[in-house]
Amino acid sequence: MSAPRPAPRSHPAWRALQILVSVLVVGGIFAFAIPNVADYGAVWRAIVAMRGLEISSLVLVTLMNLVTYWPQQTAAMPGLKISQAAVNNQSSTSIANTLPGGGAIAVGVSYAMYRSWGFPNSAIALSVLVTGIWNMFMKLGLPIVAIAILAVQGGSTAGLLLAALIGFAVLLAAVVLFALMLRKEAFAERIGDALSAPVNTARRLVRRVPVDGWGTRAVRLRRQVVDLVEDRWLKLTVSTVVSHLCLWLVLLLATRAVGISAREITTAEVLAVFAFGRLISALPITPGGVGIVELGYIGGLVLAGRGATDVPPDVFRAQVTAAVLVFRALTYGFQIPLGGLTYLIWRAKKSWLKPVPPEEGAPG
Repeated sequence: MSAPRPAPRSHPAWRALQILVSVLVVGGIFAFAIPNVADYGAVWRAIVAMRGLEISSLVLVTLMNLVTYWPQQTAAMPGLKISQAAVNNQSSTSIANTLPGGGAIAVGVSYAMYRSWGFPNSAIALSVLVTGIWNMFMKLGLPIVAIAILAVQGGSTAGLLLAALIGFAVLLAAVVLFALMLRKEAFAERIGDALSAPVNTARRLVRRVPVDGWGTRAVRLRRQVVDLVEDRWLKLTVSTVVSHLCLWLVLLLATRAVGISAREITTAEVLAVFAFGRLISALPITPGGVGIVELGYIGGLVLAGRGATDVPPDVFRAQVTAAVLVFRALTYGFQIPLGGLTYLIWRAKKSWLKPVPPEEGAPG
């Protein structure tokens, strides 16, 4: 069996700088920014006031949300078992949520798992590409849908409509570009050749050997994408939509569990805040966006409910903060120890090990 390719190591100084920046950002947000919004004592009282039925519902939806990520991986990787998808997803998510720059390390661990299970480079590259594109489409499309719902309900503003139009233009451009790449080999080849210049420039800066033949690889990868999408586009789309909406459902239930009514913050407003928060989570400043995402959700929900609540402002802000912290504890914090467990399962599950079959012309 081929040994997993080791991920390139970062310079120790760069790694130390990443850790320092992450610690400063997270510490600053939780020690100074959030306390300026709500008192932690009031936040805790809002959390412990949740009833048993509300807590049970939150836990149930959280578990359902975890499961919804796995079908997308099996759709993008033919031959992958749902149990393997669970182990891969949870382990890589735990690493990405824990370590500064953990996203790159998580990709390396995910790659090593796939290789140990006998999947060739071409299948791995295809899976990463397709799931990345579907998730990008969902992240770009969800804010548009949320703002459209708010517009129908009369709750949108000129600024939100402008943001929706910009998002729609970006999404439309991405869809057209993807469709052209799938439709025409010549277009895919041109995209591959165009990408080679900036990527190889970056490789030279880090003293890596430039790679040629990008156009040919793009054409070969295009054929594989076409075959996969034609056969599994529905499963990919449904699993992607369900996974994102289940995550939003956890946030929605958390807001209701701490006492925020639909009159104070509507379901559509929670969806809009969630949609834009998902875009913020893509910023690679802290592991899993910790601190930044919480502050974004809190600020968005406070603005959404401003003027629509009868409770004192400090109580309302404490309820919002409590809802966001509960949401993040369930969807971010809970995944870290769970990922450690699934990593141990991967190391112990010898029956899953398979040799990687030989392949010709695998995309780099």
